[in-house]
Amino acid sequence: MNLSELMRDFSDESKCRAYLESLRWPKGVTCPHCKAKKVYRIVKRDQFVCASCEYQFSVTVDTIFHDTHLPLVTWFLATVLLCEAKKGISACQIQRSLGIKTYKTAWYLCHRIRAAMVQTDKSKLVGKVEMDETFVGGKNTGRGWQHSYDNKEIVIGIRQRGGQLRFFHAEDVKSGTLEKYIRENISDDVDVLFTDDYKPYRSAAGHLRKDGRHKTIRHKLRIYVKGDIHTNTIESAFSLLKRGVIGTWHRLSAKHLQAYCNEMCFRFNNRKNPYLFRDTILKLIASPNLEYKELTRVA
Repeated sequence: MNLSELMRDFSDESKCRAYLESLRWPKGVTCPHCKAKKVYRIVKRDQFVCASCEYQFSVTVDTIFHDTHLPLVTWFLATVLLCEAKKGISACQIQRSLGIKTYKTAWYLCHRIRAAMVQTDKSKLVGKVEMDETFVGGKNTGRGWQHSYDNKEIVIGIRQRGGQLRFFHAEDVKSGTLEKYIRENISDDVDVLFTDDYKPYRSAAGHLRKDGRHKTIRHKLRIYVKGDIHTNTIESAFSLLKRGVIGTWHRLSAKHLQAYCNEMCFRFNNRKNPYLFRDTILKLIASPNLEYKELTRVA
């Protein structure tokens, strides 16, 4: 769905609420408290009342829209913009484009949509899979030729060729950490795992290395492709993430890096989904409300 289609189909609150109702209760409105199906509509308040337990509720109760002060039209527009922007869209741009009064409100809106984009039903990757790591952060100056990652954050990427992409904000790139992500995300029946010649991968993928299902490309020797052995697929995904950081978001905190990674993966994995807007709204309906104090809480 593009912006012109959205403005045609969801031009006011009543149309947005009707759409949420059709997605949340396709077989008729059900009380979220006692699950009774006999409910009455309170038209003037855009609410319902349950005939059994007398619970009053709206279509946004127990969803990420709960207690929002923004119009649903604004929510729908922001969702389309986040879904369609290949390299993401900043909260400042959302604020300007949608006429939101403060940056804080726009930032909170974007993060609530990102929270719903988290993929919970992750099946393990199969076939040909690539794995690599990258570093996100500012430049180190005044160090000459020395390389330092003191002010950078680590992102581990795993991508199935022709399949899904996954990013993880990791604490380190030690063999134990790499092995954890391999075992949690890659099937034991995988055809082959491709990595570069970073030494910790040898022990991390030891169970695959025994029968020749772990193959490496020798980047240190400036060899980047050898037949079908390469990590170019995951590196292209890293490039997309870094274009988002550099060209769109500009600055982001380490605390929220995983949220931006989740957004990028969700959009990438659904890039050919013709029902992306509908599926994203369904995830917003299924997600509990994310409070601002929880989002900004110091760990």
